[in-house]
Parts: sequence; structure tokens; C-alpha cells
Amino acid sequence: MKDVYILGIETSCDETSISIVKNGETDIATSILTQINTHASFGGVVPEIASRLHSENITLVLEDLLNKTDLTINDIDAIAVTYAPGLLGSLLVGLEFAKTLSLVYKKPLIKVHHIAGHIYANNLEKKLDFPLLALIVSGGHSELVLMKKDYDFEVLGKTLDDAVGEVYDKVAKVLDLPYPGGPNIEKYALKGKNTYSLPKSVLNDELNFSFSGLKSAVINLVHNEKQKKKEINKYNLAASFQEVAIEQLVRKTKIAIMKTNVKRLIIAGGVSANQYLRKEMEKLAKEYNIKLSVPSMKYCTDNATMIAAAAYPLYLKKEFSELNINAKSTDKLFEEKIN
Repeated sequence: MKDVYILGIETSCDETSISIVKNGETDIATSILTQINTHASFGGVVPEIASRLHSENITLVLEDLLNKTDLTINDIDAIAVTYAPGLLGSLLVGLEFAKTLSLVYKKPLIKVHHIAGHIYANNLEKKLDFPLLALIVSGGHSELVLMKKDYDFEVLGKTLDDAVGEVYDKVAKVLDLPYPGGPNIEKYALKGKNTYSLPKSVLNDELNFSFSGLKSAVINLVHNEKQKKKEINKYNLAASFQEVAIEQLVRKTKIAIMKTNVKRLIIAGGVSANQYLRKEMEKLAKEYNIKLSVPSMKYCTDNATMIAAAAYPLYLKKEFSELNINAKSTDKLFEEKIN
């Protein structure tokens, strides 16, 4: 069978990334230009600035990518691009660029959901074998998904309120930690101890998550301590928060493993970079004798490699897109497909 080379484009937030992946599993070359330093001074991503910087940099990122390999666009079999979810302006830059390449070079266009990309990032490490359980943890997602085959998603549980990554960022803001919040909470937690009493979510044996109570507890605790003019130990509070947040993820995943009896577990999304989560999931995998797959750190955060990898099964099924497809800022299409 002929090797398939897919060029992936990812611009859903503040990373401009383009990649070439062979057969959905081999990273030929990847180029990423981050805007993190630009947005750090604002304490978060500014959508208008993000889309403008994507526009300014996307051709430079493609040029950098092609300089890393002896391939040209003519050697590419398909163009894949993130179409949802994300910042609408940012998505549109990548989508229009992908459409242009598709039209000019007469290459099929494949639209990819951002979260599907995070799932298939695991295929870059070890080939996905089904059935498997996917724990999706990011700034917008906290979900347990059962996959019996490629692009067969069955949601077993999801957050009823905030996503775990979103709560990490909000807690970081309350503690006046710099952007990006999530990674800094983890850094502070490494230097602290679990000394603050924070509530654990109790939803019986349900597989749904809830993080709003934990978030509110931290916000109230910080507010009350400030009112009393008491100093907050940021290291200890970060550690206390992280242990409770990760405990819920592990507990719900454990229930899902027992209910489904799967022997393969993958973690997907930006929060999969969290080392404490990785260690706790490794313990769980060992306890139940199941294979655990977590992407390399470079594939945890937003990147085009995962988009090209996720496009490969769609390429094999010839699920190509028309040039009139639009960007979507919400998860609606993905949720409909999952359910």
C-alpha cells in the first residue's frame, strides 16, 4: 500500500502549527509558532490579536516546515485542518489557508475536530487498538469516551459544569499566578503540601464530572482569608486543589474501566501534560493491568501533528470536505457525532 502523506493545519487558539504525517502515525516534520509571550501580558488569549498573528505568520510556518523536509506540497496526498472548536477568527485563518492550498494544488481537503486531534495524538506514540477508553481533559473538555473503532465515539460521562483545564486556569487567576495558569498551578503544587480542606465531588457511581464546587471552594477560601488579612500559602493551596481535582478524574476513570472492562486507556487534551495526572493514571493502569497511552509532551498541547494523524482514518474512508465548509467555535458538531 502506498504511503499517505497528510499536511495538517492547526490554528484553533494561539498556536500556529503545520505538520506532515505519514500514514497517520509518523511525524515527518512539524512547525509551531506560539503566541504565548504576546498574550501573557494580557493574562489570557486576546482573540483579535490571535487571529491577526495567525494571518501574519501562517505562510512563514509553512515555509519553515517545508525547509525541514525534502517533501513539497506536490508530494502531499491531502490537506487536513481544524474546523472546530476554537476561537472563530483563529479557526478561519487556518481554514481559509487550507482551502487555498487544496484548490491551488488540487489536493483533497479533510476537516478535523480539534478534540479528535487530541485523541489521535496517541496514535503517534502507539497504534490505537480497540476497544479503548479515552479520558479527554482540556480547557473545554472533561469527558470519558468509549471507542470500539476509528471515529466511533460513545460518551460515557462528561462534566456537568466546568472543564478541569478551565478550573485550573481560574484557580491560577485567583492565586495571581501568571498565564498560562494550568502549568503554573502544577509547578506550585510540586512545592506544596495538601494542607487545605477542599470538597470532593460525590456523584455516586455516575461517570459525569463536576468541578464547579471545587472551584467555588477555592475562590471562597481565598476571599475569606484575604478578608481576615491572613496570608494564603499558594504552594499548599495549589497542591490541595490539584490532588482533589485529579482524584476525581482517577476515580471516575476507575469506574469506567470496571463498567466497560476495556484493556486500553488513553489520555487526551492539554491537561494530559500534567505530570501528577500521569503518575496517578499509571498507578490505576497497573492496578487493573491495562495499557496506558499518553502523548509525548510535545503532542499534548495544540499542534498540527495530531490534526494530520486524526485525518488519516478519514482519508482512508474518503471523507473529504467541500471548499464551502465553515469554521465552528463550539463543539456542537462533535457532540452530535459522539452521541
